Amino acid sequence: MRILVSGAGVAGPVLAYWLTRYGFSVTVVERAPALRRTGGHAVDLFRPAVLVSERMGVLTRIEERATGTNRMTVHREGSRRPVRADLSKIFGAASGRHVEIMRDDLGAIYHDAARDDVEYVFDDSVTAISPDGEVRFENSAPRRFDLVVGADGLHSTVRRLVFEGDARFTSFIGAHFGVLTLPNVSGLDRELLLHVGVGRTAGMYGARHLGDEARALFLFRSEHELGHHHRDVPRQKELLRAAFAGMHTDVDRWLDELDRTPAFYFDSITQLRMDTWSRGRVTLVGDAGYSPGPAVGGSTTLAVVGAYVLAGELARAGGDHERAFPAYERAMAEHVRGSHAAALSAAKTLIPGSRLGVWGLARGARLISALPTGPSRALVRLTTRTARLYDSVTVDDYPAPPVR
Repeated sequence: MRILVSGAGVAGPVLAYWLTRYGFSVTVVERAPALRRTGGHAVDLFRPAVLVSERMGVLTRIEERATGTNRMTVHREGSRRPVRADLSKIFGAASGRHVEIMRDDLGAIYHDAARDDVEYVFDDSVTAISPDGEVRFENSAPRRFDLVVGADGLHSTVRRLVFEGDARFTSFIGAHFGVLTLPNVSGLDRELLLHVGVGRTAGMYGARHLGDEARALFLFRSEHELGHHHRDVPRQKELLRAAFAGMHTDVDRWLDELDRTPAFYFDSITQLRMDTWSRGRVTLVGDAGYSPGPAVGGSTTLAVVGAYVLAGELARAGGDHERAFPAYERAMAEHVRGSHAAALSAAKTLIPGSRLGVWGLARGARLISALPTGPSRALVRLTTRTARLYDSVTVDDYPAPPVR
């Protein structure tokens, strides 16, 4: 049985790994000319994604490439006194198992896990999908597949082709997010430096394996989604400069690197809310189907778990997508709703809308990190409705027989 997966980020390689273990023949098509090796930005794997990675036999490699960031210094805009916090305590209060890793490192590890068993086609993209499984590509000849899976992110080509009215599924949550690569001008070592003001938060972090490089991140509020195309980089940089002008000399130095940065990412923080992620022989996984919003909703963990569940349900159904796709959606529905709620809550916390919110972010981080593990977890549960959300996610074993 032949399955096409569009997208070689995180969800695509995880899905490909499990599908091949169940006996499916898998092709992954990726628009980029090769795996991204620019480092990306830091992403979080919480307990269920850690368990899936452990079952894939790649957890040791992931832990070896962990960022190691364990300290945070918070500067409130207009205040001279910084607040210092223990990041490991904060993450420990949110999840019993957690690893932070650069996104591109994670994608490469998942890719390597099954690269000898999967056909990867780079520098190509899907342009049409027929109901009977014929797929057309930008560069390759048409091919026929039994099933097609869109794992191609928030701006999914597969979703646009198969689900009419793509814009009606997106829900802007009132914020934008940017990341740039720059020299480690502040000499940060396993530390996150934050500047927080009303409606905007900027930070910079260094990490193991980044050498002399660091990442600067930017989050800011806006009432409406700003007019920009997701590939219009010059316009995105203009918006970022305007949003953070005059915040702090540190932030000004980071913004000065915009014209020299080798890697830049910018997007609105948008959720995808669909009644179904499947249509005929096509389904969606990860951000392509149910993005909770970049930077705020644990989308990487959700993508890993979603890929694992989709492969398991296909195996359990013997490849019958009419049984497997609904089962996959039922299994993931509650997790997706929880992630969407968590993202809305996290955005309010990370990008405070008032001076009181700025003060609360700094003091709350300091208090959680100062308390012993037990009381800090209790405090998070009392103050956050979505506390320890991912620890409540169960991951089945899927002891299904291989599919012919």
